[in-house]
Amino acid sequence: MSVASVNPPQDRIKISVLPLINRLAIWGGLALITILAWIYLLRMPMSAGMDMPGMPGMKMAISQPHQWMLGDAVTAFVMWTVMMVAMMVPSASPMVTMYAGAVRAHGANASFKIALFATGYIVAWTLFSAVATLIQLVLQKTGLISTNLAVAPVIGGAILIVAGLYQVTPLKQACLRYCRSPLGFFMTYWREGPAGAFVMGLRHGLFCVGCCWMLMALLFAAGVMNLLWVALIAIFVLLEKVLPLERLVTNFAGLALFGVGIWIAVVR
Repeated sequence: MSVASVNPPQDRIKISVLPLINRLAIWGGLALITILAWIYLLRMPMSAGMDMPGMPGMKMAISQPHQWMLGDAVTAFVMWTVMMVAMMVPSASPMVTMYAGAVRAHGANASFKIALFATGYIVAWTLFSAVATLIQLVLQKTGLISTNLAVAPVIGGAILIVAGLYQVTPLKQACLRYCRSPLGFFMTYWREGPAGAFVMGLRHGLFCVGCCWMLMALLFAAGVMNLLWVALIAIFVLLEKVLPLERLVTNFAGLALFGVGIWIAVVR
């Protein structure tokens, strides 16, 4: 049964209410991806044969500038990618669910298109992970990051200050608006076909990157492999997308980050 009909510039779409069994299947699949990512993160510090400096439990741990090898870069890239999947896939569930309702109303290949949409979303965060890996490489080559992959307090404080300021910028609010409104996103960016599914997923992922990239940068202040902070940021990202009064939530978080950043950089 169609419950919404909109007219984006590209075409006419319908959003249908999914049966409970279909919603449970989608949520279960996303939950499985998230759980597997967390299992990887929890086991990675204990994995044998990994020589990446600066990561807890690794064979090597140094605080001096380090010359990365190819294996180091690959390990860091995989770590960042899996971490982004663990943190961001849960917050994408409302968008994926609404897209499933749309493709179900439009007919065939629904499962394939849903998978492509989710893949596009993950690709966006994979691109972010590549950038984060390059930043980590620079920090380690210059000795600006400790063996637990955290920067010095003054730099960490500066990151918190910038993250707090970014929370109240128009760019943050614009990206968050699309992340919070699946219907508004599809009204504006709907595309047909498998390629359209992937492109929409990628576009949605890029909006999420625009919304959350400074929150992810907080990991350089807390320690990249500090899984407590990984979990806390993931929970906040989800709440920021689903709680009412989003401006109050984002502004309060921005003020808190700014205040803690000042305390760390100046007072501590």
